[in-house]
Amino acid sequence: MKMSSDSVSEGKNATDKHGAIWHVVNMIPPGSVASYGQVADLAGLPGRARLVGKCLGNIPDGMQVAWHRVLRSNGYLAFPVNSEQALRQTALLQEENVAVFNNKVKMRDFQWEPDLYTLLYDLEK
Repeated sequence: MKMSSDSVSEGKNATDKHGAIWHVVNMIPPGSVASYGQVADLAGLPGRARLVGKCLGNIPDGMQVAWHRVLRSNGYLAFPVNSEQALRQTALLQEENVAVFNNKVKMRDFQWEPDLYTLLYDLEK
């Protein structure tokens, strides 16, 4: 029997899910990036990459979230080339020495790989 992604994460309400996503995103160190799917997995929401995108698009005013460090799994920015959002995300990543060429980051060079301590202890906070 195949479980839906909703049944996997049904123990968390929307506020918990968003909080878990924002927590993981803020753990991505400067100079590194993660994919929407990676953030979902680390937040305990496997298969919910779209929820990560929706959550990052609805960050409350005044909350600091490093949204610019989250990309598509192929390394592309989620925004259209030369759009205001893409240019802003590119600038923020380049300030952290992440190379962005043609709206894309080489994931093999910049993808965040959390260490064991982070996986075991920091993600649960």
